[in-house]
Formats: sequence, structure tokens, C-alpha cells
Amino acid sequence: MENALIIFIKNPEIGKVKTRLARTVGDIEALSIYLRLLEITREMALILRGVKVYVFYSDFVEQDDEWANDYFEKYVQNGSDLGLRMSNAFSFVIEQHSKVCIIGSDCPTLSADIVEQAFWELQINDYVLGPSTDGGYYLLGLRKNEKHASNTQNHHQFLFENMEWSTSKVLLQSLDRIKEKGKTVFLLPALTDIDEETDWINFQKNSQPN
Repeated sequence: MENALIIFIKNPEIGKVKTRLARTVGDIEALSIYLRLLEITREMALILRGVKVYVFYSDFVEQDDEWANDYFEKYVQNGSDLGLRMSNAFSFVIEQHSKVCIIGSDCPTLSADIVEQAFWELQINDYVLGPSTDGGYYLLGLRKNEKHASNTQNHHQFLFENMEWSTSKVLLQSLDRIKEKGKTVFLLPALTDIDEETDWINFQKNSQPN
């Protein structure tokens, strides 16, 4: 299969997920919200067409959870920071596929149509980014460079090293680095991650039927 989607998730444990959200809603409610975000992400992934889906857990693989073993291929994230974990996941998956996208589970408005658009744009662009309204990105996509097929990890390493993760600078830094390399990038629609209580409230309000 040509296309692959990596989903980074945290093992859903109380006190360890959505910690910024938990400051105002408490650990129990934050876990409940995170479980709902996981459900939304999983439902979106299940309707993708022609895409192999990989789930990378933060701490350990949960074999008997809601992520069905016959659909999702499961691994554990490996690396000392987010950049290294993403780089390692990309390097592993792109050995088996020519176009790979990575997402988290914090963006409930991310649709299957947008993910499929990302893969479509990777036919003519080196990279795809989905901007989040906080200055980061909710999706990063890249394609295998045939000239560097045997060294794909190093070829894309510039996007993962020394990045100021979890700041409003991530998207602009990524775009600058891609431009410096002379590569092409396509920007998807801007969406909002769920980080604060107001993000969740606004999502619920906007998702209510008219």
C-alpha cells in the first residue's frame, strides 16, 4: 500500500493526559475528554480509503483496547523527545510506504477528507503541513525521495532536530527549514487542537447540530 498514516497517542491514564486541560477541569474530566478525542480520531481513521494506519503508543502497546488489532498496526514511540520519536516513526514506516503522514489525537475537526487531501498533495509536493491555530501543526506529511530512498531518515532529519516543540514557533520554523532546503510544501486548512478548556467548549458548541 502506497499511503500510510501514523497516529501518535498517549496511553490513557489519569493524570498523564491533557495536563493543560486538567488544570481547569481536573484529571478525571481531562481523561474523559481525551478518551473522547481518541474515539473521534479512531472513527476518522477507520473510514480512510487506501491507507495503512499505524498507532504509536507513548508507553506500551495495548493489544486489547478499542484500536482493533486487525486494522491498526501497533508500536511504541521511541526517542527522548517528540522530534526523535516522530523521526523514528517516520523512518520505520516510510521503509514500507512511499507517502506517510503523522497526526496526534488532539484535533477533533480533522476529517478523513483532509487526510486524503494530504496524500493527494504529496503526489506533487515534498511535504504537507496542517497548521494548527496555536502556531504548531496537526499533520505533517512527507514522501519518499527516491534519490535518498536508502537514507530517508537523514534526508528528513532537519524537520525534527532542535525544534522548539509545543510552542507557537513550530509551524514557521518548519516552513523556514523546508524553504531553505528548496523543497515544496502544501498547507492544509488551519484547525484547532484541544489544549485548553475553552478549546473543548468551542468544539462542542460548534459541533452541535443547528
